[in-house]
Amino acid sequence: MTTTLRRASRAVPLGLTVLAASSLSGCGGDPDVAAVCVDPQTQERVDDGQCDASDDPQDYDGGSGVGGAFFWYYLGTQSARSIPAVGAPVSGGTFNGSGLVSSGRSVQRGGLPADGATSFKSYSKSGGFGSSKGVSSS
Repeated sequence: MTTTLRRASRAVPLGLTVLAASSLSGCGGDPDVAAVCVDPQTQERVDDGQCDASDDPQDYDGGSGVGGAFFWYYLGTQSARSIPAVGAPVSGGTFNGSGLVSSGRSVQRGGLPADGATSFKSYSKSGGFGSSKGVSSS
């Protein structure tokens, strides 16, 4: 007498697979804080390429004699906050990015539109976040 073994098929519903993949992908939302490059002497935004692109850029401490150095200026990404254009003055943020990162907030440096935007909410809905450089969450 021959016995045929049958293996049970274990199909995972597609919806569950998609849900698990999206939760594990790291794309779960916008950063808490986004940074633009700023000339601390004029308090105006400059091109993001002028700032340190490393994962641990230096904070501006307000000291004199910086001489042409530019620093990341960190802005909360509340939906009502506007994104300043290159050449526009900045306010309501901080140069202390290391404090934000050490507090566990997700930070994006650069990648925001050079011509500004009316709000982070309008920029993120148009696909702005997630395609930029300098994201740090450590």
